[in-house]
Amino acid sequence: MPAPKYRKTPVTAAVASLIGSTIEWYDFYIYATAVALVFNQIFFPRYKPTTGTLLAFGTYAVGAIMRPLGGIFFGHYGDRIGRKAMLVWTLVTMGSATVLIGLLPTYASIGVAAPILLLLLRSVQGAAFGGEWAGAALVAVEHAPERKAGILGSFPQMGSPLGLLMSTGTFSLLSALTKENFVTWGWRLPFLGSAILVIVGLVIRLKLLESPVFAEVLEKGDLSRAPVVEVLRHHFPRVAIGCGIILCTVVAFHVEAVFLVSYATQTVGVPRQVVLNALLVTSVFQILLLPSFAIMGDWLGIKVVALFGALMTGICAFPFFWLVDLGTPRSITGGMCLGLIGIAALFSVLPPLLSSLFHPRLRYSGMSLSYGVAAGVVGGISPVLSAALYVWARAAWPIALLVLLASLISALSILLSSNSGVIRRSELAIAPVG
Repeated sequence: MPAPKYRKTPVTAAVASLIGSTIEWYDFYIYATAVALVFNQIFFPRYKPTTGTLLAFGTYAVGAIMRPLGGIFFGHYGDRIGRKAMLVWTLVTMGSATVLIGLLPTYASIGVAAPILLLLLRSVQGAAFGGEWAGAALVAVEHAPERKAGILGSFPQMGSPLGLLMSTGTFSLLSALTKENFVTWGWRLPFLGSAILVIVGLVIRLKLLESPVFAEVLEKGDLSRAPVVEVLRHHFPRVAIGCGIILCTVVAFHVEAVFLVSYATQTVGVPRQVVLNALLVTSVFQILLLPSFAIMGDWLGIKVVALFGALMTGICAFPFFWLVDLGTPRSITGGMCLGLIGIAALFSVLPPLLSSLFHPRLRYSGMSLSYGVAAGVVGGISPVLSAALYVWARAAWPIALLVLLASLISALSILLSSNSGVIRRSELAIAPVG
């Protein structure tokens, strides 16, 4: 029997994962929103607006590319020391980088050093975020009883729309400022306010209990000396399948939430407040969708819901842009809600689906690698790739085609995964490694 400090506390673990995950997603989204709204003006003012936006999205992409490196680092220690310790360190690291971004001098003050420092801090953010998702997902899923891995595993996933809601709400309130005040100092407030959230999250995560599944690995002395190396050497096909499963959610979301802000305001000509309001509505919509799809996954099968999500994302790719191009508040909100249905379905069941691909002694590393490469390298470059595709075609159809291609890859990967039916606790504890 596990020691008392490793006792099962599924709801407590899920809520703790949700709160910490929300804070980290908030940090992630305020950067993405600032990139789309203001960073081209304060860090790249010597370039044309379109070029400046492209460069600003480039800093976003570099931070995202750092996510696999963060996943390797935190995944190693997550499989060696434990899930809890890494969740504390990812929160502190990302929160510190976020606050420092809010304190950065602009290009007008220190010249080219400003975008360089921004790039460095964004890289730190990306590395920390790369180790966050797998740890939060595992703490929730590995505490879950049978037939509850879907709903409890969706708790850290709800951190994404909650973080987006907080981020968008904050920037929406700042819209009351004049443009000059917003560009001068208003954009800094969401970054500086992150300090308070990090302190709250840190207190909660320090009280978090270690995963009982990992506790069994510790008690048996079944730790891997080099989990990342072992995963890549012996289980690379599982990492590739994991990347493929994740792909369409991250590509579609980065296109339909991050790139959308600059596309709708600069290309379609929609007021900034209209786009922010649409993001608020879709954030609430996603908060409702995620647990609903997760419950369906526990009863109908994780793969069934995941496959529906991948296919639905592809089906909605072109209609999404058709609605956004109409340029009305209703069409933009409707397009975003439509595009979100498939994304939410697949995203809701990612934790149990990916957890079942890897043995507990390698799970943090395997999931971090899969998510880091898909969400970081591919998903992270999606906004800048979308911007480049639009500059090339002067139309949105190549971007919609990109989302469709990602959805087909995800659907194929789900079919190739070794899972079937309902994910049970026994499967999560003893996933085959051969």
